Amino acid sequence: MMSDSSISIIIPAKNEAEGLKTFLPLLCQQYASNEIILVDDGSTDDTANIAKAFGLKVISHPYSMGNGASLKTGARHATGDILIFMDGDGQHQASDIQPLLKKYQQGYDLVVGARSKHHQASTMRWLGNSLYNAIATSLVGQPVLDLTSGFRVVNAEKFKEFMHLIPNGFSCPTTITLAFFRSGYAVAYVPIEVKQRIGVSHLKPLSDGLKFLLIIYKMATLYSPLKIFIPFALLHFIAGLANYAYTYSIQGRFTNMSAVLISASVIIFLIGLISEQITCLMYSNQNNQPAVPERDPDTQSKNVATNKRSKSEHAQNRN
Repeated sequence: MMSDSSISIIIPAKNEAEGLKTFLPLLCQQYASNEIILVDDGSTDDTANIAKAFGLKVISHPYSMGNGASLKTGARHATGDILIFMDGDGQHQASDIQPLLKKYQQGYDLVVGARSKHHQASTMRWLGNSLYNAIATSLVGQPVLDLTSGFRVVNAEKFKEFMHLIPNGFSCPTTITLAFFRSGYAVAYVPIEVKQRIGVSHLKPLSDGLKFLLIIYKMATLYSPLKIFIPFALLHFIAGLANYAYTYSIQGRFTNMSAVLISASVIIFLIGLISEQITCLMYSNQNNQPAVPERDPDTQSKNVATNKRSKSEHAQNRN
């Protein structure tokens, strides 16, 4: 069983005064003995004051740094071994915490609250998230049901392993999910119900959507480079062969374009192979660090005695 002190609830918020009023009463009532941290990301309304009125631990950014920066700030100040991330806009409910914790206790390192189609903000958002989920699923080889959900329970120590990779914007959930999958940590999904957002969304669908896509491929090249490089290498190789077949049938010769495309395919594959080896070396250094050899107590005592005798003789010689 988990103790109350082992759980920290982190809520990033920017101008979410109205949203906080809807779910903080129940959250504080059910989890009064837990550490609840609200990270105020440069709000211009009463977000911080409302959180303080409910007895939350409030950490304020001097200016807006982004959702990812707020999550990192909360994780640095959290004392619990388990971190629970929730949005401050009233969508996430305290009643969904226990199902996620129950799943976490089954041996998972990250449990994500998965939204259904009916609980998406709009049809366009659902289509976009479905695309991201499909791409992520193909990259990690495991079902990714909700790549961008901000409601999650995670092992604090393992989350902090990847904090240097987390961008300051809205791509934190994407980064953490892919990082956990590619690092061999256990990830699970639990269906949740999401209420209508209170207030104005800070998400920019077009620009942030492109950033999400970039983050997915960035994480893939960091943890599984060949899954990115091999398709591009094959594409160039097939194009080179097709161009060669066409020019040979028309002109009866092997053209420079065919040579360039085939050569590019080989170069891209070799770059991917080198990247894969670098990734393996990086993880072997992180996960297989040589342990510091334990010293024999008797040997330690002899060394201490020898050092003391040497210092005494040195002092006598000086005198």
